[in-house]
Amino acid sequence: MTPILSNSQSISGLIEQLRSCCQVNIQSTWLYQESDTNLSCLQPVTLNEKEHIAWTGGKQVLWLTQKLVIPQSLQGYPLTGLTLRLSLVWWAEIAEIYVNGELVLEGDLFDCSPRVLLSSGVTPGEEFLLALRLVSPSHCDGALVRSLLLYESLNYHTPDPGFVADELAITQVFLQKSAPGKLVELDREIINQNHDDWENLLLFLRQKLIEYDLPNLKSKIYLLGHAHLDLAWLWRVSETWNAAQRTFESVLNLQTDFPELIFCHSTPALYAWIEEHRPDLFAQIQERVTAGSWEIIGGLWVEPELNLISGESIVRQLLYGQRYFQEKFGQISPVVWVPDTFGFCATLPQFFVNGGIEYFVTQKLRWNDTTKFDYGAFWWRSPDGSQIFSFMSAPIGESIEPVKMVKYACEWQTQTGLNESLWLPGVGDHGGGPTRDMLEVARRWQNSPILPELEFTTAAKYLQKIKSQSQNFPIWEDELYLEFHRGCYTSHADQKLWNRRCENLLYQAELFATLATVSCGVTYPKAEIETAWKTLLFQQFHDILPGSSITEVYEDALPEWEQVQEVGTKILETALKNIASQINLPSPPHNNSIPVIVFNSLNWQRSQVVTIALPPTENQTWQVHDTTGKRVPTQQTQPSNLLFIATVPSVGYNLYWLSPSSDIPTTTPTPKNWILENDYLRVQVNSQTGDLDSVFDKIQERETLSGAGNQLQAFTDSGQYWDAWNIDPNYHQHPLPPTKLKSIQWIEKGEITQCIRVVRQLGNSEFCQDYILETGSKCLKIDNTVNWQESQVLIKVAFPLNVEADFATYEIPCGAIRRSTNPQTPAEKAKWEVPALRWADLTENQDGEIYGVSLLNDCKYGYDSQPNQLRLTLLRSPQWPDAKADIGLHKFAYSLYPHAGSWEKARTVRKGYELNIPLQVVINPNLENNQNSTLSSCLSFLDLSADNLILMALKPTEDDIDTLILRCYECQGEIAELALKSDIVLNLGNSVDLLERFSTSGEEITMMQPWKIESRIVTTDY
Repeated sequence: MTPILSNSQSISGLIEQLRSCCQVNIQSTWLYQESDTNLSCLQPVTLNEKEHIAWTGGKQVLWLTQKLVIPQSLQGYPLTGLTLRLSLVWWAEIAEIYVNGELVLEGDLFDCSPRVLLSSGVTPGEEFLLALRLVSPSHCDGALVRSLLLYESLNYHTPDPGFVADELAITQVFLQKSAPGKLVELDREIINQNHDDWENLLLFLRQKLIEYDLPNLKSKIYLLGHAHLDLAWLWRVSETWNAAQRTFESVLNLQTDFPELIFCHSTPALYAWIEEHRPDLFAQIQERVTAGSWEIIGGLWVEPELNLISGESIVRQLLYGQRYFQEKFGQISPVVWVPDTFGFCATLPQFFVNGGIEYFVTQKLRWNDTTKFDYGAFWWRSPDGSQIFSFMSAPIGESIEPVKMVKYACEWQTQTGLNESLWLPGVGDHGGGPTRDMLEVARRWQNSPILPELEFTTAAKYLQKIKSQSQNFPIWEDELYLEFHRGCYTSHADQKLWNRRCENLLYQAELFATLATVSCGVTYPKAEIETAWKTLLFQQFHDILPGSSITEVYEDALPEWEQVQEVGTKILETALKNIASQINLPSPPHNNSIPVIVFNSLNWQRSQVVTIALPPTENQTWQVHDTTGKRVPTQQTQPSNLLFIATVPSVGYNLYWLSPSSDIPTTTPTPKNWILENDYLRVQVNSQTGDLDSVFDKIQERETLSGAGNQLQAFTDSGQYWDAWNIDPNYHQHPLPPTKLKSIQWIEKGEITQCIRVVRQLGNSEFCQDYILETGSKCLKIDNTVNWQESQVLIKVAFPLNVEADFATYEIPCGAIRRSTNPQTPAEKAKWEVPALRWADLTENQDGEIYGVSLLNDCKYGYDSQPNQLRLTLLRSPQWPDAKADIGLHKFAYSLYPHAGSWEKARTVRKGYELNIPLQVVINPNLENNQNSTLSSCLSFLDLSADNLILMALKPTEDDIDTLILRCYECQGEIAELALKSDIVLNLGNSVDLLERFSTSGEEITMMQPWKIESRIVTTDY
């Protein structure tokens, strides 16, 4: 008896032999032509070392063709009647597959691994002419990675060798995990069987596998159809709408033929677009949601960047997202679904729990470049004590591949002790979702006794099930830092600037519009503010704000940002003027005095420099008085601006008078040194380099710097495939020459402010930096105007400090986090570039003497630290996917803040807000003294009393414009008494959650716990 297979030395060898009976690698038999013309001149392909067919990038065309003739058999296995599929994997921006001259399939970079049905039952001698038209990506070379012919039997009772090979591979995986000894036994029993009949051999092998009664077969693999759809990335937002329609229509059609299919999709903003533009499609989705075959998940308006946005932005992502789901689908989402977001700040559990979320799901930490995240299921606890059940899911964008699924299931069981895993089949990134082939494969494998049971479910049901199976899930009390994509804190600096600017603007616009409604009786612009917020939230999507999209995405984003700015500015200016119109003006100090009302939107009294534009008069000097008639120090600057220091109460305003003066302006002689000095600091600028030689703290009598400060340090930053996303881990090994000083000059030397300007050259780029020291300020501000013309260069500003600390503290949304400056573990060492919001701080404690330095910023997010140094990352210039990224003009500011005591005692949080949100000024020369006005000349609308409380929002509730919500957070990790003072009689009422639902505890909080966010109803007697 002659065996039909040659001798095998192992199960792995047998598996490969069986697969060779049903698979043919046709990678080397293609003919190619690199153009759309003259297709008769075809040549044989050459495979590279990876056995890929590669060709030049830059949207170059490659045609591949070959003719197939169906043989009688493979390795003696007859092929008559088997289905034939072509399995492909490519890296191409466009792919077209032709069979016998007919276009049968199209794909792209993301739908890049299809199984194309060539025949449902082949006949020996049958011929097929295959042709592929591939277009390479614009940013890199293209490749045909794999091309296989797969012959399959659809009759389970007569399985083909390839199917049994996969069953053997599954058994091998199970036994390697649970019973290695049985694997050796199985080897002896099935290797070198002398069967001369295919049917008997395959049945024998299957029977032997069944006899092993694998314990893992008692497990279950749950399935949930999924289609990750980036709202923008390598395509414009307009293309996303098309991809969404195609994806949703495909799923709905498949559910007709495969009623077992359950599909999930996130992103309320996407559903809202479908509702408006495809109401027919939206109605079908609503029906499927009601039927339980379509799961709405996410809870956030979009899948945002969650390291760089403010706490209130996170609140609004939840508020608008969950309210939309409730209104349109009758339910909120219990699941935050963020598989692709680039890391997660430590305070998120509190936001999620307070926003109706029960479960947090991502898979992104699987991308870590240094360590493997330890947990698959865990409780994630934020600094305030809130915790949420969290799930590190299977990878997204996968198909139904039983061997891969079993490997994942075993890994999951080893990691968690749970024998029920969740698999997410569906083409993603550009949408797509499950395919017919995936669902057919799943059905075929349902009949296999070797594969665990497959069952479709929802994410919520699965998470609820595994959560109930154990009381001993580990607890994670830290950020979920992605050890990858560190460049996203900096790339496309314009997006970071717009985001910070618009967050600050909408906070102020909403606040003063609310106060104007209460105090002046004007109509609150609810629709306009909501639209502006939703536009901002959309731009916070995790491939827009991080700077990782194509040029066209940012061309489209610019008018969206500008619209938010226009609307927000109009609302704010209107509100301030409405309030100003109700001020009962006292008698002016002079007949020609002009009222100047200075507004403070932060919840503490501030004294800061404000700038006002002077009336267009010639040869006229001006002075400023307060309401008591006392003259306020002023400084006139060019062109025609006047500076003075205004003191304004918490969330309120103060009145000043601008009056003509007969004084002759004095001219301050230009100093002959390069020293800025006030009561707190003495700053020495190096006349040769433009760096800082010294920042001396006069109160504490100590030098702040340990070396040249404000050093501009540039590095070559290339060699990373994910250019916009990733900083080269070895960038520090490739420093560029230092900047060259072009000029240094005094700009201002006055009673209010002093300013020295240095202009420096770096390569083709120019940095114009103003060192600004104001009277009464403990901060050295550095204003930057940069013409950036570099390519693949990273630039940081460094401050070597005369302090030494084991950790640095960084601001995160509604909190702060410590990170080591002397990392020991691989995970700590991986944090060599980290995100922060408005500040980072380095504070030492030497024998009880505490001293530190904070580095504040107004639109930057990337930092790094050493025990005695803070650096802020200013700019990058990646080439892909946007070769224009960051090229051009940039304006930004940062400040150095030396302080005695801890950052908490020094109120660094407040300093960060003050840099970002300046005082607002209304000058109204036509304002008449209205005796019927009801507001005093100096007023505080609200004061939260406790120094460690930060106001996040004051707004009408979403359901009742006459009821207000006040939201604040504790910012220093200390208990705070929550009390409200107000000159217009605002009163704190009941607690509500972030969705503005009343608290179930029934207790009113008077003492806020550390790091807590609190939302309260506010009533008014005004």
